[in-house]
Amino acid sequence: MPSPVSADHPAAQPPGRGSVEALITQTRRLKGDVDAVRRDTRSDGSDPEDRWQRALYDLALHQLDDLNAHLAQLRDGPAGGPAEAVEAPASPHVPAGTPRGSLLSRVGSAEWNLLTDEATWSVELYQILGLDPAVPALTLDELPSLVPDEDRPKLTAMVTDCLVDGKPIDGEFRIVRPDTSVRAVHMMGEPVLGADGGTASMWAVVRDVSELRRCRRTVHETRDSLQRHRREEQTEHRIAAELQEAVLPPWHGSLRLPHQGPRALDLAARRLPAATTTPLGGDWYDALELSDGDTLLSVGALTGHGVAVTSGMAMLLGAVRGMALAGSPPGELLGMLNQLLDATVQPALGNALCCRYRPQSRTLVWAQAGRPAPLLYRDGTGRMLSAPDGVLLGATSGAVYGQAEETLQPGDLLVLHTDGLVPGHGAAADRLLGLAPRIGAAHTAQDCLRTLVEEFGGAGREDDACVLVAQVTA
Repeated sequence: MPSPVSADHPAAQPPGRGSVEALITQTRRLKGDVDAVRRDTRSDGSDPEDRWQRALYDLALHQLDDLNAHLAQLRDGPAGGPAEAVEAPASPHVPAGTPRGSLLSRVGSAEWNLLTDEATWSVELYQILGLDPAVPALTLDELPSLVPDEDRPKLTAMVTDCLVDGKPIDGEFRIVRPDTSVRAVHMMGEPVLGADGGTASMWAVVRDVSELRRCRRTVHETRDSLQRHRREEQTEHRIAAELQEAVLPPWHGSLRLPHQGPRALDLAARRLPAATTTPLGGDWYDALELSDGDTLLSVGALTGHGVAVTSGMAMLLGAVRGMALAGSPPGELLGMLNQLLDATVQPALGNALCCRYRPQSRTLVWAQAGRPAPLLYRDGTGRMLSAPDGVLLGATSGAVYGQAEETLQPGDLLVLHTDGLVPGHGAAADRLLGLAPRIGAAHTAQDCLRTLVEEFGGAGREDDACVLVAQVTA
């Protein structure tokens, strides 16, 4: 029930019913579109970003509910009491059974006459404040009795600025209803000047914004949760990367093992990060010269991502090195790794490929645990070695891993890799073997590795990968 700003200027006439009805129709249509998108993006709530997006949708829907109700009230006019008002369709954001003129969807108005000390309130304002409409409206001096002590200075300052300095009222404060529930309200108003230029009365529109503030708090809380989650992910990624760099050999160019005699193998390896934002996994590569002159070659991975998986990979790689130095052949070594994973507090699955190269006889003894077999390139052609029996590490207790032997020739080149190297496991071997002419033209292991990186190091790989290249030199 706003009054004119000045007695000399009549209040503006409200817009026509037809134009307001058109706005209501547009608002309802927009609400339906937003709600449809919200339903399409429904998730289990485990992802912080999903929770934040859903909170934003809920906030937008609540504001559209509020706008729809305000337009309906504008259309019906101040004379139509709550029993005559036409309500908006039921909304999931307004509790079932909410009466007309509810706290969540109605705006109340008031006018305080300073000359007669009379107050006039709309029915909606009584409902917002939880007061009986049969009770006389509170005067400006009595109104602070509904406001918590800490919010009273804010209300007093707004009213004083309006009555003394003629400033418009625009602010929020809380009220405590008779049932002790607390509501947040937003008040907007202006002074009404009399013929002498003095303030004769003050009018205000009061809106209950409790639900709106709750939705906004939810948005802020989920946004803060999302930011904390992202910071935690960044920290975890950094720790995992540092741990991975600490345990994997820092090979830049060909690796030259500290051998005693003529160099038997030319080695090169590289870890290729995922093309997506997937956290670091537990992939590894390794080469180790053993005390008897043999060389251990291994690649493998633990399933999963993150710091826990990377630390598990470091443990597994340390076990591989220790058992190899103790003289365990590849099959026996994988059997003990399987027991190790089976005995860990947090069960894990892994795969591995372990090879022991004997330079005196140029014999490769190898075993696999759920890994693709090594690829052998010779004279411009390539083939996959026939794999012995082996299951994933940690899949079953007491697993036995077979061994296979392959006699190599000078110039032969072996490629060992983890699953993430080639997108689509079924096509991995075909694509790698299709590179045989280019790999055959490589003069060193590093040249071969460069070819593989050029072919598979770009976009499209969804996971980390490790590749190890070994070329027989003597």
